[in-house]
Amino acid sequence: MSFLSRIMVLKSRAHFSAGGRSPARGASFEGTRKRKSAQAKNRVGLLIAGFTVFYCVIGGRLVQYGVAEPLTTSSILPPDRLMASRPDLVDRNGEVLATDIRTVSLFAEPHKIVDPDEVVEKLSTVLNDLDVKSTYSKLKSDSRFQWLRRQLTPKQQSQILALGIPGIGFRPEKRRFYPGGPTAAHVVGHVNIDNRGVAGMERYVDSQGLADLAAVGMTSSQPLEPVKLSVDLRVQAIVRDVVVSAIKKFQAIGAGAVVMDVHTGEILAMASVPDYDPNNPAEGAEEGWLNRMSNGTFEMGSTFKSFTIAMGLDSGKVKLSDSFDARFPIRIGGFTIKDFHGKGRVLSVPEIFQYSSNIGTAKIADTVGIEGHKDFLTRIGLLNKMKTELPEVAQPTQPRQWKKINSITISFGHGVSTTPLQTAVAGAALVNGGKLIEPTFLPRTREQADLVATQVMKPSTSKDMRFLFEWNGINGSGRNARVEGFNVGGKTGTADKVVNGRYVNDKNFNAFLSAFPMDNPQYVVLTFIDEPKTDKGNGAAIAGTSAAPMVKEIISRSAPILGVKPKFGNDGSALLVSY
Repeated sequence: MSFLSRIMVLKSRAHFSAGGRSPARGASFEGTRKRKSAQAKNRVGLLIAGFTVFYCVIGGRLVQYGVAEPLTTSSILPPDRLMASRPDLVDRNGEVLATDIRTVSLFAEPHKIVDPDEVVEKLSTVLNDLDVKSTYSKLKSDSRFQWLRRQLTPKQQSQILALGIPGIGFRPEKRRFYPGGPTAAHVVGHVNIDNRGVAGMERYVDSQGLADLAAVGMTSSQPLEPVKLSVDLRVQAIVRDVVVSAIKKFQAIGAGAVVMDVHTGEILAMASVPDYDPNNPAEGAEEGWLNRMSNGTFEMGSTFKSFTIAMGLDSGKVKLSDSFDARFPIRIGGFTIKDFHGKGRVLSVPEIFQYSSNIGTAKIADTVGIEGHKDFLTRIGLLNKMKTELPEVAQPTQPRQWKKINSITISFGHGVSTTPLQTAVAGAALVNGGKLIEPTFLPRTREQADLVATQVMKPSTSKDMRFLFEWNGINGSGRNARVEGFNVGGKTGTADKVVNGRYVNDKNFNAFLSAFPMDNPQYVVLTFIDEPKTDKGNGAAIAGTSAAPMVKEIISRSAPILGVKPKFGNDGSALLVSY
């Protein structure tokens, strides 16, 4: 048998002998299997326990995050502050002038944006005026929050939602809405994009503590008590309509008017054009934001003669029965003072007022003296900054040093610039018994007005001025302002404007200071029109043909609303009149 054959036989025997092993050796193999099975079960148990602990930790953290207060970042305010309410502004009859409406704003989370180009392209289909470059930069930034568009319309929101863009969302906000649009723009004012007041009574409300509360997060989304203003929306609409019509008719660069209660100082209506729509204030930023009634200063022209004559009467140095020589011009300091329509004769005080004599008025001022003149104008509030709730109030201008030439020119309205509203307030003191009452845009009773009123002239002086206003309304430049049955009186003012340091006669600032009814004055109405042109389109119109007719239209349309009853007949007993 060969060597290889013997090897094969031995291996075959060895194989069969291993298959017939002893019982003890088989038991050993069975113990090993049980041990390995037990180890496997232990490992599975440890894995189950580990996963259980892991998921319990995750669940606990989710619960913790769920009950925790939301964090405030510098990029976004918490919902309760974003939805903080402003009080409604309403007129004296409860008509809404300003209110909050709910809206939404669009934001993005740049870290969730996959394709900024696609997002910009889709948003552009809804937001046609989207700034593509700026939006793309925001979406590519490393920040976790970016505003894309504030205060969307419901239609825009639904269209953007339909685009299904991941990484963008909406935040609830409140937007200020002004139902009347520009009707009372300069009184009500407007807010900024964050609903904070920046002009008019909106700003005043913030200055009374609302802005401070918002800054420390103490505002809420609950409705606040409305703030009632003194304005009557019906009269306000009439005044603005008249002013807008006048600026178009006379191709002027500006115009304005105010209606004021002479006994309480309440402003019933005030308009200045050009104006703007508070719902979209940016469109009027160039010209419309300037409130010419309270924040523009002008030389008020011959309306100042009312105050000069009142000063003379109040000083006791001048009486209504006095006369002054107005035959010759006054030459002083290289200047010549003359009358526009001189009568060339001696004029009584009523005639000086009626014919608007510069010479006669200058002589009355000279009779009182420089210091007395300056003191009187200061006393009636024409040289100091006016105090009222409206933030937009300008400081009057006057000469640094008053000389005789200054006193003479100021007597007929040149050399001192005041605001039209300030002039109306001083005019109210001329007819209400001599009381200077600070104007207010909030409701005020007569009793409350008496507490803040200052007696600035004798009641007898006020009585004389009522006579002069009525006299001029019947016989003088105020004839074009008369309304049958309402006894309107007043004083016109046609002031040449200064261009390049010189007065020019083809550009006027025209005003009319009036009151009604003159037998018992209740309201002052002041109108002005800046650089009016004649109906031929050239030259300057005078106050009697431009500002006075504005007063007539305002009174004829608003007097019944204000509760002033007309009187017809010589004694006022007639109830009807035929036209």
